[in-house]
Amino acid sequence: MTLIRFNVENRDGSVQELEIPDDMSLSLMEALKASDYNILATCGGMALCATCHVQVKEGLSKIPEMGDDEIAMLDTLPDAHHDSRLACQIRINELIEGAYFKILGIEHE
Repeated sequence: MTLIRFNVENRDGSVQELEIPDDMSLSLMEALKASDYNILATCGGMALCATCHVQVKEGLSKIPEMGDDEIAMLDTLPDAHHDSRLACQIRINELIEGAYFKILGIEHE
């Protein structure tokens, strides 16, 4: 087991480094929810709702490219950036070591 470290910027601008084990096959969305971030994740990780929208501020080039479902969902967002991704489609592994994510998705009320 290896701990993967990356930074997360919350909606309030606060930044925290997370350390998540790579042996659990978690998505970034699941790791954020487990770390008490307020992520709605309505569709449960199926790339159908975009409520786990994040901006990859550092490390985008190391993350695998988007699939068609993720591209289609991000195309529906008015606030999507060139570096936007759905956290449910990013796996926790060595590729995101040192990455920096900013949470943009809808908050759970």
